[in-house]
Formats: sequence, structure tokens, C-alpha cells
Amino acid sequence: MTQSNQTELYLRLLRCLRPHWHIFALGVLAMVLYAATETAIPLLLKELLDGSFAKKSDHSLHTTPLLLVGLFVARGLTDYLHTTALNIVANKVVLDLRTQMFDKLLRLPTSYFDSTTNAALISQFTYNTLQITPLVNITLITLVKDTLTVFGLLGYMLWMNWQLSLAFFMVLPLIGWTIRSVSKRLRALSQSQQTTIGALSHVLDEVISGHREIRIFGSERYEAKRFYDVANAIRRYTMKVVTTAAANGPVVQIIAVLALAGIIYYASLQSSMNQLTVGGFVSFFGAMALLLSPLKRLSNVNENLQRGLAAARTVFDFIDTPAEPQEGTEPLPRATGHLRFENVGFHYPNAEKAALSGINLEIKPGETLALVGASGSGKSTLMSLIPRFYPLTEGRILLDGIDIHDIQLADLRANIGLVTQNVVLFNDTIAANIAYGQPDIDEQAIREAAKAANALEFIDALPLGLATEIGENGARLSGGQRQRISIARALLKNAPILLLDEATSALDTGSERAVQEALENARRGRTTIVIAHRLSTIVNADRIVVMQQGRITEVGSHEELLAKQGTYSQLHAMQFAH
Repeated sequence: MTQSNQTELYLRLLRCLRPHWHIFALGVLAMVLYAATETAIPLLLKELLDGSFAKKSDHSLHTTPLLLVGLFVARGLTDYLHTTALNIVANKVVLDLRTQMFDKLLRLPTSYFDSTTNAALISQFTYNTLQITPLVNITLITLVKDTLTVFGLLGYMLWMNWQLSLAFFMVLPLIGWTIRSVSKRLRALSQSQQTTIGALSHVLDEVISGHREIRIFGSERYEAKRFYDVANAIRRYTMKVVTTAAANGPVVQIIAVLALAGIIYYASLQSSMNQLTVGGFVSFFGAMALLLSPLKRLSNVNENLQRGLAAARTVFDFIDTPAEPQEGTEPLPRATGHLRFENVGFHYPNAEKAALSGINLEIKPGETLALVGASGSGKSTLMSLIPRFYPLTEGRILLDGIDIHDIQLADLRANIGLVTQNVVLFNDTIAANIAYGQPDIDEQAIREAAKAANALEFIDALPLGLATEIGENGARLSGGQRQRISIARALLKNAPILLLDEATSALDTGSERAVQEALENARRGRTTIVIAHRLSTIVNADRIVVMQQGRITEVGSHEELLAKQGTYSQLHAMQFAH
């Protein structure tokens, strides 16, 4: 990270404080007052020694202890105020950043999720954002309060004895160089540490998701080694950060103490020549001693600072990721479902060849069109282009005569229902999952959708019916039950276009029959596009499109394609050979 980039990062973090400026200002004011009380301590020591003991002043004898008590009461109040205020600001900033990140997460294009692991994303939200908290509270408190304290004490020392102070100032450039060298190493180590923590989350996510496969294939030892390697890498980076930060403080202190020893020697000579009073000597020495703690904290602040800056950079990079394009402006309240593909082509980023090429196809309102072909032939890609999950590389897709890229994205997707093989359900009630996206829908409508999806029978058999909690991704339901809830959700949406992506391929015969009946209900009166490997499920489609290597090779009804004795006929013969 260059110096200019680091400055921009600082400024952007400061802009994050703007909505909470009043609390932040209170905290900074309290820090300024706290730093002032630090400088006042050696001043009171001088007055106490010279006035009370040397000059035997009754006024100093009575007022100095009271001032000392008042001073430490003020220190306690200002310490509490700035610590509380800046922690409030830090947690509000983290909340604001997480909210911005989640808003961006909801608007990211599908291609982003294709190239990023879930674990890396979760690590961004949980670990990286938390590293910004000490950047705002601990680091900022240290930088502001201790910097002001150091300048206050140095100013007092100059006022007391400029000759002694100059000797101390000579070591400051060496301290600054040490801190800068350590900060560069800490920043690089923190970035590597955060990346490795994301890798650890990824390994954990895969092991948790694939625990059955791990057991059945006996790969526990392999996964244990993979986990150990990543966890050990985190340990190494953590220890490098710890040892670097731990060495920084003592080095700075040694440099400061060497200067301090020389100053004490020179001050003793001045005192012997009556150029320095006892109170002045103790006060000056006390100011130097008070300097050591803030200097140590300032030298150690780099660990939190560099870790926080590294985390802030990844957080801001995520927030700055381009969102899904929203270029469409044409409203489309309710489509008829007339789709037309005109010379459509699509190429995945970094792929060697096009996924789709020269697709020309028209689907009439209410028609059921089935897509068949080998894996990788482009069926799912073609379906994904309709809701604009990916931008077209060439050609265009028209819905009711309007280019889908000219339609408002929310309106386009409001006209599309989707049921896939990999059903996604949420850890909520059955009713909430069926009414997903429509929280104000009444229960009767939910029941009707469930009935049409052949789901009401098993739902009513559950102790809590529609109010039953289904667990993570419907873990408490069977595959067929989960699929029917997904179909009920699509039916309740009542969109004019229905996309069915291999909705029955993973089901047993009994479940498939129930789901197939539900799908027949769902298709009525809708433009439906079906992807199916089991040809028995699409024999009643109005038309069947056969795809090979991203191109359409055959189009026709089940009977027409069998009569052609082409690719479809061969696929049919292979599936029904027994």
C-alpha cells in the first residue's frame, strides 16, 4: 500500500465518522482535556517541592494537595468520557460498514459469487470488519491522546529547560524511523493473516457441508492435514505480528532511556551549579518519565493500526465492487410471457470458448418449452440469461417485444418464477418460506399455493402445520417435500414465466410423481422453460429444444424428434433401453 493510498484510506475512514461527529467531538475534547491533565502533573510536582518544602509556603502546602485531587478526578472523568464516546463511535462505524457491505452483497452480480467462496465473504463480514473497531477506538485514542500528551510534556520540558530538552529531541528521528520500519512489516503481515483466515473459513465450510462424503471416502486424515496447514499458517503469521510488535516497544524504550540517562547526568551538573532547583529537577525528570508510557503506546499502536488499515482496505474494496447493472428503465407491470432470442451468444470470463452461440428461438405465451442435451451444452446458461443473471455477449432477448436489458430489473424478475434442483429454503417456518418475498400475504393464499404444489397433505400432518420450523435449508424435510415447498413459492408468486431447472432429477419415483403433478399445476397458463435430464418428464412439452456445445441442433415435439432419428432419438433410446 503506497503512502498516498494509505492517506486516502485514512481520509475515507474519517468520512465514516461524519454521521457520528457530535459523539466523536465529545470524545476528542475529552482526550484533549485528559492530555492537559497529564502535562499538569509535573507542574504540580514542581510547585509542591519548591513551594511547600523549599520555600515553606503555607499557600502551596494547602492548595497543592487539593489541586492534585481535583486533577485526578478530572483525569478519571475525561478518561471515562473519551473511552466510552469513541467506543460508541467505533461500534456505530462497524455497524454502518456491515450495513453497506450487506446492501452491496444483495446487489452484486451472479458472476461475483461464481468467483468468490462463501467462507471468504463470511470472513469479510465477521473478522475483517471487527479489525476496524480497535482502529477507531484504541488506535485513535492512542494517537490523539498520547500525541497530545507527548507534545504537551515536550512543550513543558522546553519551557522548563531548553538545553536538556534538545538532548531528548535528538533521539526522536531515530524513534520515528524505527516505528515506520515496523509499520511496513506489520501491514504486510496483517494482510497475509486476514487472507489465511478466509482460507480457514473456506476449509471449515467445505468440511461441514461435505461431512458425509468425508466419512464415506475415508478422507478424515487428508482434511485434518489440510485444516492443520491453514491453521498453522495463521499461527505463524500471528506470531510474526506478535514478535514484531513486541520488539518495537522495547527498542523505542531503550533509545528513549539512553537519552534519558544522558539528560539525568547533564541535569545533575546543572543542579550542582545551582542552575536547576530540586523541584525543577524532579518536575523535568517526572515529565520525561511520563513521556515513556505514551511513547511506548505510540510505538505499539502500529499493530492495531496496520491490521485495521489492512482490514479497512478489503472492506472498502468489497463496498466498491461494481454492483449488478441496473440500466433498464422501461416498466413492465405484467408480461404475457412472449420470449424471443435473436442471435444470442454468451462467453464466460476467462473461458476458452463461448457457452452459447447463434441462439435463435421464439417461445409463445403459455407454451412449455423443454431444453435437453448433455451436461455443458448450455441449457442452464440459456435459462440464466432470461432473468439477467449474466449480461449477454451478443444478440438480444425480447420479452413482449422489449429488449430485457431495457426493462427495469425489478419488473423483469417480478415476472419470472424459478424452481431449481438445488432448492434454497430459509431457517424459518414453512409459511414464511412459501410466502418468501411477500410477507403480507394471507394464510389462505399460502394454503392454496401449497395445495396446488401437492404439499398441503404433508404440511397438515406436521404438529405445527404451516408454522413448523424447517431448519437450515429445510433439513427437517425430505427432498420431495422441500421441492414442493419451492414449487408452492413459485405458484404463490404467480409470475407469467416459470423456469424449471432439473426440478425432479434428484428425487425418488414416489416423490417425483408428486412433484411432477405439482409442476403440471404450476405450468398451466404460464410460459414455462424446463431443463430435464429425465426425458420422461418432458414428453408432454409443446416443444423440445436439443442443445449441443452451446448451439441448438433440433427443435420439435416429442413425436417429431423421435421420427427424425437424430440426437434426441438417441438420447431417448439410451434412457429407455431397459
